[in-house]
Amino acid sequence: AIRVRDVSKHYVMFERPEDRFKQMVVPRLERLIGRPPRRYFRDFAALSDISFEIGRGETVGIIGRNGSGKSTLLQIICGTLQPTTGSVEVNGRIAALLELGAGFNPEFTGRENVFLNASILGVPRKEMEWRFDDIARFADIGPFIDQPVKTYSSGMYVRLAFATAINVDPDILVVDEALSVGDEAFQRKCFARIEEIKDKGGTILFVSHGAQTIVQLCSRAMLVDAGELILEGRPKTVVAQYQRLVNASSEGAGEIRASILQADEALRVGGGTNGTPSSATKTEVAEPNRDENNRILKYADYFDPALKSQSTVYLEERGARIHDARILTLSGERVNVLQLGKRYVFEYFVNFSAQASNVGFGMFVKALNGAGLGGANSKNTLGLQLKSVSGGTIRRVQYEFECGFLPGTYAVNCGVTGTVGGDGFVMHRVIDVELFRVASEPNMIGTGFFNIEPMLTVSSESEFTEKA
Repeated sequence: AIRVRDVSKHYVMFERPEDRFKQMVVPRLERLIGRPPRRYFRDFAALSDISFEIGRGETVGIIGRNGSGKSTLLQIICGTLQPTTGSVEVNGRIAALLELGAGFNPEFTGRENVFLNASILGVPRKEMEWRFDDIARFADIGPFIDQPVKTYSSGMYVRLAFATAINVDPDILVVDEALSVGDEAFQRKCFARIEEIKDKGGTILFVSHGAQTIVQLCSRAMLVDAGELILEGRPKTVVAQYQRLVNASSEGAGEIRASILQADEALRVGGGTNGTPSSATKTEVAEPNRDENNRILKYADYFDPALKSQSTVYLEERGARIHDARILTLSGERVNVLQLGKRYVFEYFVNFSAQASNVGFGMFVKALNGAGLGGANSKNTLGLQLKSVSGGTIRRVQYEFECGFLPGTYAVNCGVTGTVGGDGFVMHRVIDVELFRVASEPNMIGTGFFNIEPMLTVSSESEFTEKA
């Protein structure tokens, strides 16, 4: 659907307004008199030699820090910006939601802008006439549809822009952080529509700072930093490395970036670049212990040494270090095969190397595909924060919790936040530090991740008719 080959985008940056004029005049005069021309600008590379392919039906997420070049890349793919070098090939009707009201004329009404935007997308007017009711219904802005767009709120802008983009049945949908403006109900509707486009075989290119969104929506992810594509692979793997980078200090970011580039090279050699897990990123999920007749020896409350995370990621240590994370029974025995409905303790230790205040501790449970399920964090709870921790001290953190997860395998994150020298940040975080499995239960009808304790009643027609 999309082929990007060696795309770069360069801008000239002038320090002072007069330098722009000098650049127009002085180098020409210097060439005339045989002198080497001077430059009054510096070259800025927004993108540098980016190449990738996106197949039909794929949902690909692009993630990266602010200013990394993500939006520039999308604009080039959509044709609203030309690359300095390289080429882009797009096969199919593309609908883009790059920014609020992009392509809208503020003096036109919403109705007029819908038809104007559709013509830009190449949709015939007759087709738009029968699509318009669906667009108006999705946008749900009422009589404002016939008012000038300049009178709209930002939320109304994005409703109408998104409704127009996704209701023209695009072969390729490009979305750049536009969903963060709508309210909760609108976001749910947008994600449902995106899932519908995915189910119909549409191609989606999605830019977001939301790690959870990338993991949930995408089949593949790309990490862009400083204009370069530095990692490509499974969403969970890419997001984990992005979290390392975005939580790093300015001093440690360079070293982390270099390690990510090395990991990307290893993935390419190992065959994991395009979403195929390599041995370096695969999470091993062990089976329960069995006897010679293949019967499970014990269902729950035991430690399976084969159940180990192969995808643990340690973020930069910024005055603290987490170690020895584990799950215990209430009596203190280490386990990683748990029983539904029982209570356990998630424990880890934190070594502080710097004086910190307002210290909070967290844990978070995820499915193996990276979807967040639930957790706890004391950083915003005044009564549970540590007001002050001295450097050179150790704290043991224990979260008691009830195992409300249905049978399956899950991963746990943990972290510590605090204020050091007046700045608040993540002092250390470990992703996928521990795996645990919830043992199978007989005669269970619940599905998904959580136990909602369902009770099923089926009545015959005569029974519910008599009650009525």
